[in-house]
Amino acid sequence: MRKLILAAGLISMLSACGGGGGLFNRSRPDEFAVSRQAPLVIPPDFALVPPAPGTPAAASVDSSKAAMEAMFGGPAARSPGESATLSAAGRANAAAGIRSSVGDPATEVVDKGATTRDIIAAPEGDGQDARAATPQ
Repeated sequence: MRKLILAAGLISMLSACGGGGGLFNRSRPDEFAVSRQAPLVIPPDFALVPPAPGTPAAASVDSSKAAMEAMFGGPAARSPGESATLSAAGRANAAAGIRSSVGDPATEVVDKGATTRDIIAAPEGDGQDARAATPQ
């Protein structure tokens, strides 16, 4: 009886190894189908000259300028309405370096009052709960 149980166990263990083809029946790449390609060859260009020492690289691009040109299409002429508005606002009277001196600590600032501070410090929102009041 022991031999029969041992033989049945051995047959059941060996039958589990027979399914699926095992090691020799799987799909794998064909190593003989791979071929070598010729290396890339860059043709000589005799018109190119090496950059002079100290000159900026030709490939360097100002990313902020490229982004502005991509968004707004480069410099465009002002419309007559825009020119009239700028002239009425005093474009001719503006100081040339005003943008450089605005952040200077010695710049005189006019106090606009608590209302302006409240507007600037107001929380962000969609304006649905906004209320307006006129001082009397």
